[in-house]
Amino acid sequence: MEAVFETGGKQYRAKAGDLVKVEKLGSEDGAKVTFDRVLLVKDANGKVTVGAPTVENAAVTAEVIESERKDKKVIIFKMKRRKGYRNKNGHRQRHSIVKITDIKA
Repeated sequence: MEAVFETGGKQYRAKAGDLVKVEKLGSEDGAKVTFDRVLLVKDANGKVTVGAPTVENAAVTAEVIESERKDKKVIIFKMKRRKGYRNKNGHRQRHSIVKITDIKA
């Protein structure tokens, strides 16, 4: 089975057993989390169920492998020419690694 679920304002496509990098969750390592905003489910036979906006009674269950990790640094550089204005900042987004254990349709 495959599913498209939403968490942290982003959508993720996953199968059972996949490792997915999601926005930072407030849970500890080894905790079980359930994503109930499932937008699409594709079963083993190839039947696709699309939600409007979500699929009824569908859930994606996952286990938190790593609760907090930092992403690569993104450089934000602003400059206005001929004005002497320069501003440089860096940002590292925090995210969690989860392993998808089960998809219920």
